[in-house]
Amino acid sequence: MSTISTRKKILVVPLDWGLGHATRDIPLIHEILNAGCEVVIAAEGKHAALLQQEFPQITILPLPGYRIQYAQKGWFFGIKIIQQIPKIVKSIKYEQKWLQGVVKEHHIDAVISDNRFGLYHSQIPTVFISHQLLIKTPFGGIIEKCLQQLNYKYIRRYSACWIPDYAGSNNLSGILAHPKVLPPNTTYLGCLSRFVNRTGVQKQYDLLVLISGPEPQRSNLEKMVLEQVKSLPISALIVSGKPGTPEKQQITPHIQQINHLNANELNEAMLASGMVLSRSGYTTLMDLVKLNKKAILIPTPGQSEQEYLGKFLMEKGYFYNIPQDKFNLSDALLAAASFPFKSFEHEEDMEQYKPIVQNFVKSL
Repeated sequence: MSTISTRKKILVVPLDWGLGHATRDIPLIHEILNAGCEVVIAAEGKHAALLQQEFPQITILPLPGYRIQYAQKGWFFGIKIIQQIPKIVKSIKYEQKWLQGVVKEHHIDAVISDNRFGLYHSQIPTVFISHQLLIKTPFGGIIEKCLQQLNYKYIRRYSACWIPDYAGSNNLSGILAHPKVLPPNTTYLGCLSRFVNRTGVQKQYDLLVLISGPEPQRSNLEKMVLEQVKSLPISALIVSGKPGTPEKQQITPHIQQINHLNANELNEAMLASGMVLSRSGYTTLMDLVKLNKKAILIPTPGQSEQEYLGKFLMEKGYFYNIPQDKFNLSDALLAAASFPFKSFEHEEDMEQYKPIVQNFVKSL
């Protein structure tokens, strides 16, 4: 049995890009704790609030995120991100310096960085998690090649790279996590979801709407859904993706809106829903696959990764995808009702990540 003096201490740090990186780290944190280690988390804002709610016993250190600002118009999204590259580089340098002090002060034995580039260390094992080895942009071609080279430059500074997907052609991320050349010490984790699937759950909602992602597009989608759902003869639960503010309201007798649900509550809501409407953020996609749910995807406008994933997974038959500028809720529900949904065929491997985490802990 582990004691305080012998327990290894692992620092887990999610990227502050939407809530997906924080939520997909939840099963990893559980597995690290189950392996007898102590976990320290570094985050700020809504990411810290979400993880503190899930793990009230864990210390959360304040660490500024990259704090990316997003464009109001989708077509300007890529340009807006590129303009902020100097700010991102500055943040990477800051977190590298920050890590050196934290490792000494808190006696950190290993680091798991979910897509934050500056958390490598020369004296302890460090893991970089990403499903985007190829970073999609609206510009394609040489821009994507340059970004991939920069991406690999940072990844190679880590001891290992973990990819939350499956190797081979039967996968969820397509070219994003399956480029011709992989970084060294790469391991595919399989599907990484905090949720638990089970049968026999009684249906409560015709539609579960998951509003998520960066502002202002999060609010844009929320406004569209609220305007359109009121006139439809369906039961619906709308989750607005605002952790730390648990307010809820009854929109109509059959439609409820709530700002946030914890993991267990959201798990139950998804199981009790006939259809899910959400962004095509990668963590959400893994959750949907884990629970074998039918879904309508609306990629964040201008976010090339989500637009690629929506089209890629619709072509495979896993989800129905529609751009936000063509979105009409009534039409989307009709189209989804006749869409020939397929189940993802990796149900037996939904816990592939567990032995990988256990072996990592044993190696410390």
